[in-house]
Amino acid sequence: METRIAVFAGTFDPITNGHVDVIKRSLPLFDKIVIAIGENTKKQTLFDTEKRLSWIREIFLSEPRISVASYSGLTVDFCKEVGASYILRGLRNGSDYDYEAHIAQLNKELNPLIETIFVITSPEVSYISSSLVRDLIVYQGDYTRFVPSQVRA
Repeated sequence: METRIAVFAGTFDPITNGHVDVIKRSLPLFDKIVIAIGENTKKQTLFDTEKRLSWIREIFLSEPRISVASYSGLTVDFCKEVGASYILRGLRNGSDYDYEAHIAQLNKELNPLIETIFVITSPEVSYISSSLVRDLIVYQGDYTRFVPSQVRA
């Protein structure tokens, strides 16, 4: 039987409770999830890659089916590199779906062997985004309830 490996790619700047929700709820679907911090040329990050990798490793320290990596280039190429047949994506709303569906279709064209799986976030975290959390951090608002304790530290 084939090992079901998924890549959950993003900038995770920072990782939020919404991301954690999608990851934890997706664990029963896969044998392994690789949380992959991608280098996004369009985004200016607040936290360096090593800090973000460190947070994610700490959050999922007790889950052996989760690994963490960084990569540059196309996500489908990274999937091939780690043996993943799935790309995991979280959806908060219809706007996310519109955006993500186009990327999923492009990825399918680039590599027909990779399927994109969408997981809708739980309602209680559906409004949280990394960009909103970054704004709270920059403008010294209380962001603590939107991120895991490892990020608060």
